[in-house]
Amino acid sequence: MKILFSPSEVKTAVSPNKFIDRGDFVFPNLYEKRHEILKIYNDFLQTATVEKISKLFGVKNLTDEPSLRESLFKKGAVKAILRYDGVAYKHLDYRSLDSAAQEFVDKNTLIFSNLFGPVTAADMLPEYKLKQGERISGLNLEEFYRQNFSGAIDKWLGYDDILDLRAEFYEKFYRIRKPFATFKFLKNGKVVSHYAKAYRGIVLRQVAQNGVKNFGELCKMDIENLRLIDVKKTGLKSEFLVQIV
Repeated sequence: MKILFSPSEVKTAVSPNKFIDRGDFVFPNLYEKRHEILKIYNDFLQTATVEKISKLFGVKNLTDEPSLRESLFKKGAVKAILRYDGVAYKHLDYRSLDSAAQEFVDKNTLIFSNLFGPVTAADMLPEYKLKQGERISGLNLEEFYRQNFSGAIDKWLGYDDILDLRAEFYEKFYRIRKPFATFKFLKNGKVVSHYAKAYRGIVLRQVAQNGVKNFGELCKMDIENLRLIDVKKTGLKSEFLVQIV
């Protein structure tokens, strides 16, 4: 089973003595396309005003200091699954998984970074900032990555079943073109977006721990505090409706 996942705004600041290069990313034949975006980002940081950088980052009261404009290629990189540190990632708690579950996450999870595009959990990322949906020099990044990487993602997914745990925004980076499953989380019969990030992380953790291979095994999986109440099929999508108990 392949899992599609969102990034997080919150990132760890760890910076080891390892820097990104072509071999650190899935789809190495498309590295030049990815590098094109990273260069535009780096160039923007070198020339833009602090006010414009603040808008790009979605952060107020920035100070114009050397670290603000540091090149992505001079920052230490760690696995994407360890770089992101938002709610979903805290509930995934990757570090506490055993080696088999970690390997499952590394090999089968594709994360849609706002800046780097589609990366596997094991791809190496430096710390960076980019507000969701912001454009760099007018460039629509979601559209760029969808146009240039969709074919490669199709091949990466192959014939595996797909579990889409992305937030809706990240569907703009890649539109699934074969049957897939999603989760919708309900509390007292109502959809709750507040809990969605946490439970996406919990679902990924359980899928990895159980080494889930297909939709059949996913249906049988017991997830703590979640009860499957229905599966709704619309087009290619099978939506698992789960009640938070």
